[in-house]
Parts: sequence; C-alpha cells; structure tokens
Amino acid sequence: MILVPAGLVVSIYGMPLPNSSADALSRRKFLAVSGMVPAVLLAQTASVRTLATEIPAAKGSRYPIGLELYSVRGELAKDLPNTLRQVAKMGYEVVEFYAPYFDWTPAYAKEVRSRLDDLGLRCLSTHNHLGAFTPGEGMARAIELNQILGTRCLVLASAGRDDKTLDEWKQLCRQLSDAVEQLKSHGLTAGFHNHQTEWRPIDGDRRILDVIAANTPPEFVLQLDVGTCMEAGADPVAWIKGNPGRIRIIHLKDWAPGRSEDEKGYRVLFGEGVAPWAGIVAAAESVGGVEFYLLEQEGSRFSEFETAQRSLDAWRRFRGQA
Repeated sequence: MILVPAGLVVSIYGMPLPNSSADALSRRKFLAVSGMVPAVLLAQTASVRTLATEIPAAKGSRYPIGLELYSVRGELAKDLPNTLRQVAKMGYEVVEFYAPYFDWTPAYAKEVRSRLDDLGLRCLSTHNHLGAFTPGEGMARAIELNQILGTRCLVLASAGRDDKTLDEWKQLCRQLSDAVEQLKSHGLTAGFHNHQTEWRPIDGDRRILDVIAANTPPEFVLQLDVGTCMEAGADPVAWIKGNPGRIRIIHLKDWAPGRSEDEKGYRVLFGEGVAPWAGIVAAAESVGGVEFYLLEQEGSRFSEFETAQRSLDAWRRFRGQA
C-alpha cells in the first residue's frame, strides 16, 4: 500500500487525481442510455481478489458487499455525490456502475474516482453495452474510464436480441473471448450478466449459458443474476457447482411468483422471495470462486434509498452480522 498525503487521491497509475468541488460534480447528470468479476490478470497487475481483500469486509465475512447502482438509478440521476455518500453511509463497500457511465469524460471519471476514494468505496466492475467489447473507439473508451475508476472487470450487461441463433451466440463468445485477451494488458477482464433468456435451451438440452460457459476462457466471469435464474426455473446452486471458479460476482436479487403490481416478482427484498440463499452462498464460497456480492433491486414498495438500506440489513441478518 502506498501512503499519500491527506487529501491527495492517487490513481491506479500512481498519478495524482485532481480533487473537485461538490458543486461541480453535482451539476453533472447521468445520461439515460441502453444497455466480473474478479479476473485472472497479468502478474504485474492487482487481481480482483487482491482488490476485494483490501476492502475491510464486514465483521464475520471476508466477502465485501456492494450495490449495483441501478438499484438507486433515480437518485443517481438527480445527484451522484449524494447517492454515493448515502450508499457509503449505509455500509456498502463496493459499487457497480451501469451503462450511463460510458458517456462520462475522463475528467469526470476522475472526479467520481476521487469521490469513491474519499468515501472508502471501490468500483470493481461495471455494466457495459457491446461496444465496450468491440476493438476500436468503444473499447478504448471503456479501458480508459475503467482504469480511472479502478475497475477490474467489464461485464456485458445484455446480449441484445433474444432470438439469436446458436451460431450467433458462438460468434458473440468469440468476440468476448477476444476481448479477454485484448483487455489483459490493461489490467482488465470481461464477463457476462445473465437474464432470463440465457437459461433457455438452444442446442438440444444445452442452454445458452452452457454455450457461453463452454466457449469462453476460464478467466471470463459468469456474473450470476439470481433473480432471473429463479424466474426462469433454473437451479442456481447447480449452475455454480457446474462452473467452479467462474461465478466471481453474484447479484443478490430475489424473486417471487406473482405480479409486480402485487409487490411480487423482482419487487421483493432480499430474503423475501424463493431463492435458496443458504445453498447459493455455500456453493459460491466453496466452489464458485465468488469474490464479492452485489445487492440489486429493480424496485420495491419502499423508496430507492430505503430499499437499499433494508436489503443490506436483510443481508447482514442472513450473514449473522446484524
């Protein structure tokens, strides 16, 4: 660890980053755009495991707990600095930015990094559209922004069309596998975030996720979204056990049968749905290679901040940390 004078923020390159005023940062707004992961990195770069373990995890757990910031998207769009302050105050240790970050300038990304450092938060992964994995301007931009933020994994948030053929899925896998190699020298890796559609069969009994796992390298992260897995009727524990060492980030999103209008579906809080959390966590920590967890909520009967707080409280109770 490098010690620096108080008030000086150091980037992953060891270069000082300028501190900025809260007013300058608060005037910036996220732009609404469409649409891990720890990684095996080069020896000279810090691994996600190293980064994660540098964070003082909550008492009784060596796995940091974070928040996918889509959970507080309304607050984030209104006031990023206050959102990060509130998230840190709640006790979250890690955050995951999603697609709108891609519109930031490098200077603004440095301001955000400074905020994160001041609050003791780390951004170890980001959600991205396919352009971030395409050689050229898109990938170059993703590399620059994620290096500034201190990220270690670029996660593909969505594969786009649900009606891809088997050959098209394999072509996507080739692109993502190439991205893993291209990102390595920059201290980054790539991953994929599942939705309901990837649990459906596409090649006999083989599901789309089975095809993705089989056609990407071991360091490619299979970020598990538990809620969509449950809605699809798949077994998250079996999936984790079948892909040892690759489930390095888990989205702790619950799900319950029923309508969202009745506060079911994805609107239940962590622990209120049907996900077998004890089995998921046991498998993730014994076999899956999980490095850190991210709570994610698409909405609930509470405000965004209260939802995030209640979800974290429920997680702490589950972990025996309450």
